[in-house]
Amino acid sequence: MNTSHLLLLAAIAILSAPLSASAQSVVPGGNSDEPVEITADKSLEWHRNDKVFIARSNARAKQGDVSIDSETLTANYRDANGSSMEIYKMNAAGGVIITSKESKAYGEDAIYEIDLGKAVMTGDNLRMTSKDQTVTAKDKFEYWVEDGRLEAFGRAKIVRPKLQGGTDTLEADKISAIMKEDEKGDRVLHSLEAIGNVVITTPTEVVTGGYGIYKSSTNKADLTGNVTIKRGPNILQGDKAEVDLTTNTSRMFGNNKTGQRVRGVFYPGSEKTPEE
Repeated sequence: MNTSHLLLLAAIAILSAPLSASAQSVVPGGNSDEPVEITADKSLEWHRNDKVFIARSNARAKQGDVSIDSETLTANYRDANGSSMEIYKMNAAGGVIITSKESKAYGEDAIYEIDLGKAVMTGDNLRMTSKDQTVTAKDKFEYWVEDGRLEAFGRAKIVRPKLQGGTDTLEADKISAIMKEDEKGDRVLHSLEAIGNVVITTPTEVVTGGYGIYKSSTNKADLTGNVTIKRGPNILQGDKAEVDLTTNTSRMFGNNKTGQRVRGVFYPGSEKTPEE
């Protein structure tokens, strides 16, 4: 059985997520050397005593190729160097859309705490979309800038269409990815975890387990915790599965400590199509 899609499809999706900010940028993903433009249909308020800007009704903050749209935008700032303003927190509320070159993120609320290097997006119908995949979650998205860590909470799900039809999906209670800089200075995937009630579905297989991890250094993925692979009526069960994405091979293991054995049930002729 081919389980090479175990976590690789999720890795591709996470890499294109829009909340990839530098700690100095006002808008997540923006260029800190470019100006920030804030617009709104109704009003742009400057509360000098509280050091807050509030944009109301169809508000937008834009910096370079990245923008944040919402009903209300609040920016907290502090005085820097005696004359300049330094925004340290932005809060977007109501119909939030974060747009970058390659993707969009949708939610009801978003908070970007620049000092902490942390962006959080919450709300109903929470999702990130690009041309290759869609990421959804019930609870929230979190991005930690300095750590290069993106986390999706609450039955996080990644759906990736296949060129030949159908989709590959990865679903778990939590999905976490860590990006690190390569020799060219680009952030690339280092590792990815799927935690809790993991379900991987392809057009031909369904794989379930308790925990999965992918490491780019080895290009291998492991799935543990009552692992089951189903392909039609055929089934393979064990305590752990190892998938080598380079060689496209997988191995299933039992557990000597618990006495769990590897089990496979295969039905002759089940792989045949009706025309065969």
